[in-house]
Amino acid sequence: MAQWPPAGDDALLVELGAALHDSGPVPEEFLNAALAAFSWRTVDAELAVAELTFDSACDLEPAGLIRSAGTDRTLTFRTGRVVVEIEVTATGVVGQISPARGGQISARTAAGRYEEVPVDAVGYFSMGVPPTGPVQFRASTAEYAVVTDWVTLR
Repeated sequence: MAQWPPAGDDALLVELGAALHDSGPVPEEFLNAALAAFSWRTVDAELAVAELTFDSACDLEPAGLIRSAGTDRTLTFRTGRVVVEIEVTATGVVGQISPARGGQISARTAAGRYEEVPVDAVGYFSMGVPPTGPVQFRASTAEYAVVTDWVTLR
């Protein structure tokens, strides 16, 4: 086995030339994997990203009256006219989306989805205790679909 990196510039150029030399056609499974990965770049293109506009852990003044005395943290996400409000407590996550519509909301971590629950007609939903680390919510109704910024809840 040859020394790496090569001791001199000439030897390095020979190695680079050999690496760039045509080694034949790309295997079919590599092409399929590349095409599949490329198609995922627009998988969420139809989703609007709701940005964090209020976080009680950071903001000194609350956005309004706190609805729950047991709230550890309140977060508000907004994109256009759609608002996702989340309250995090020791027992779980409750929230509301507006404009109020029935639908689904799911929460995921970097490892994948950890919970999906229905949203009732007034936009209310309830989930269990979130895992540690970054979480992203995805809300979808018949009229709109949004994802939130990634945020650490605990």
